[in-house]
Amino acid sequence: MSNMTTHPRPGTERLISMRQPFALAVLLALSIAQPAFSQQTGQHTPPELQTADQEIVHGNFSAAASELTKLASQVPEPPGVETRLGRINYEIHAYDKAIQHLELALKQDSEDAEARELLGLCYYMEGNSRRALALLTQSVPRVSNPLPVALDILGDAYLRGHQFSEARTVFARMYGVPPESAQGHLVAAQMMIREDMADEAIPELQKAVALDPRLPMAHLLLGEAWLSQSRVHPALQEFQKELQVNPVQWLAYWRMGDAYSRLGELIQSEQALEKSIWIDPNFTGPYILLGRVELRKGDPSLAARFLEHALKMDPNNYTAHYLLGQAYDKLGRKAEANREFALTRTLHADKDKQ
Repeated sequence: MSNMTTHPRPGTERLISMRQPFALAVLLALSIAQPAFSQQTGQHTPPELQTADQEIVHGNFSAAASELTKLASQVPEPPGVETRLGRINYEIHAYDKAIQHLELALKQDSEDAEARELLGLCYYMEGNSRRALALLTQSVPRVSNPLPVALDILGDAYLRGHQFSEARTVFARMYGVPPESAQGHLVAAQMMIREDMADEAIPELQKAVALDPRLPMAHLLLGEAWLSQSRVHPALQEFQKELQVNPVQWLAYWRMGDAYSRLGELIQSEQALEKSIWIDPNFTGPYILLGRVELRKGDPSLAARFLEHALKMDPNNYTAHYLLGQAYDKLGRKAEANREFALTRTLHADKDKQ
């Protein structure tokens, strides 16, 4: 763990910032559909323990705790009881109580990888990320069905420690793809982009498209990575390749519109953004960019219409408020312009506090 950077997060839930609207679905939740108790449950498991397992699976934690508390009073205590009690307290966010049960479970059986995994998650939620990462590094490779949140925390730690091969292996396992496959490189790249590591994502994406030139989303993400470096022409090429894979990929048209706008090719930008809207009219990004384009073309009235529509869908978008203020100002609507500029300052200040 010496190469890993620890990073405690505030609060009791791990929050993932999805900075890219086209981010791959990253499953992160503290409620897990079906816990894995494969190590403890079998033909010799007491019926009461099997009953508790079913109660946990269905979220009936009080009933499960009642069954397990009875078993905990037995001498000797049946194996797996403390792990399950720890799991219940983890699920209800009572991490301090969960830690007590899980530490006891490991004293009873130091090979209980599921207890070690849950204990790592509890320490993480309590802010002790160094202890958490040590436990997760030990347990995740040994658990048959690791929790997605454990994989995400461990993979993110590897990313921040620039251990990219290890990170790719963890994230590939999270999404059920081979780590050296095109899909494995794509997943790793998406997680890098999520962490503002676009430069590091580019080699992963290049490997992905080399292995599978028609892998959906790969060219789109590579184009976005190039665009983040202001390399507009390579970005446009990748967006066009993505559209060859999927001609109705509205996100590619949106990003093409941005790229053309940066080149000053406003008509092509406008056309690309319109295509994006015609495919999916429910995303604000193209409307906001169209507002910016129309302002540059000298049509503040049309710009205002696009921006007003965007704000109906996303009232707290400070970029849209700022551009709308500019449009109103050019239209001579000074009071409304000042209102939009004031809203922009307020929303921007609120965002900085988060």
